[in-house]
Amino acid sequence: MEIVETNNDGLARSIQVTISSSELDTGVTARLEELKGQVQLKGFRPGKVPMDHMKRTYGQQVMSEIVQQKVNDTSQQILTDRKERPAMQPEINLVGDAAEVMAGSADLVYEMKFEVIPEIQLTDFSKLSLERPVVSVTDAQVLESLDRLAESRTSFKPRAASAKAKDGDQVKIDFIGRIDGEAFDGGTAEGVDLVIGSGQFIPGFEEQLVGAKAGDSLDVKVSFPDDYGSEALAGKAAVFACLVHEVSEPTATAIDEDFATGLGMENLEKLREAIREQMSSEYTQMSRSHLKKDLLDQLDAKHSFELPPTMVNLEFDQIWHQFEHELESEGKKIDELDESEEELRAEYRLIAERRVRTGLVIAEVGTQNTIEVSQEEVNQALMQRIQQFPGQEREALEYFQKNPDAMMQIRAPLFEDKVVDFISELAKVSDKPVSLEELMKDPTEAEDAKPKAASKKAPAKKAAAKKPAKEASAEKAPAKKAPAKKPAKEASAEKAPAKKAPAKKPAAKKPAAKK
Repeated sequence: MEIVETNNDGLARSIQVTISSSELDTGVTARLEELKGQVQLKGFRPGKVPMDHMKRTYGQQVMSEIVQQKVNDTSQQILTDRKERPAMQPEINLVGDAAEVMAGSADLVYEMKFEVIPEIQLTDFSKLSLERPVVSVTDAQVLESLDRLAESRTSFKPRAASAKAKDGDQVKIDFIGRIDGEAFDGGTAEGVDLVIGSGQFIPGFEEQLVGAKAGDSLDVKVSFPDDYGSEALAGKAAVFACLVHEVSEPTATAIDEDFATGLGMENLEKLREAIREQMSSEYTQMSRSHLKKDLLDQLDAKHSFELPPTMVNLEFDQIWHQFEHELESEGKKIDELDESEEELRAEYRLIAERRVRTGLVIAEVGTQNTIEVSQEEVNQALMQRIQQFPGQEREALEYFQKNPDAMMQIRAPLFEDKVVDFISELAKVSDKPVSLEELMKDPTEAEDAKPKAASKKAPAKKAAAKKPAKEASAEKAPAKKAPAKKPAKEASAEKAPAKKAPAKKPAAKKPAAKK
């Protein structure tokens, strides 16, 4: 085998490898010898087929196997001997006439191109100073959560037949929606419970039910919003013929021992403890998200080395594709934004470079310190993930098991978090009391947490920072909790340059008149 390095420019490598036809022929002959005792050819006893006949019958097929094996084995051996770590899978191209190689009349020549991971001099992590924002759960916050939990379990009792509906009341109605006198699909329903003022239906609908009483029939006249989800209804005026069956008033839920036991708790004090524990867990996760962002910022700032261009380009392409997809989903075009396409590409390339840089640093920390993710940890994370697909757990499990890239998405955040914990143990970490509003801020949206060029006005509308689940999560407090769900950006603090628009409300349990 002959090896010639044809390029060694920066991180780029190009190596030409020549394997003689005689070496290939030796490999083919050895493989055919193995097959002689296995094949059955008419006119020959097992194991007695002449080699020339074997080559005529199976030579091309076996040569293909030998060529593939030689390329795989020699390319891997070359990387091992050179002690080089490719940034990505090497690109391998055959040189010359492949047909001649397969016929055994020419040497196998291939070129291997790749970029190497640069040498990374890690900073002294003991000199890093990190701030961890903290918020203590107060009695007032627990009480507020209890109040909201009770409010979410509000029940209704029927009013007198002559009572007129008012804001906050629940009405049971039938309705038929018509546009230009014609009923439309999805505009008819019976026995619908609607809380006036809840905002379940399109603007103007609920307000017109104020003053109605059981037995009343009335026409509700509204117009669908211009941006309504159904193009056939958007902007159209409609009339809903409504029949009111019942008007009910809300009844306050007493926060007492019965309330707690009704939620499966031993007593009211245990319910308070469960709520406090859950809120504390959520605050801790938010705090960790900020600490992690601070750490990644410092890792980016304190490490400077040449980045593999292919990795940066791939990362940029993924970011740009996500950005274009979100623009399209919002019905926007690049030329309608405050920044030019050239400026946006420059900003997102900086983000791509940052991701690659911090990713390589984290990988290097893991390599040098033998940080690994166990299969048990992966399995646990996988089970938590497939539970997000109720009713489709089996299909979700099969999908992850059959897709290595999908499994990498399970393993990678676990590895990253382990490295972050490792560095945090070495760094100087100080707690910084902050307000709940500060803690709730998405650290990836903070201006001082972005690359300089990316701190300009975001091109796509940002989603509101995720709030702690003081209402919804309190509902789950009585039951034993699964590990608290991490803030949206925690799993990979560098994965959201372009923010998604808030999702539209689902139409579940709502008539066509709803938004």
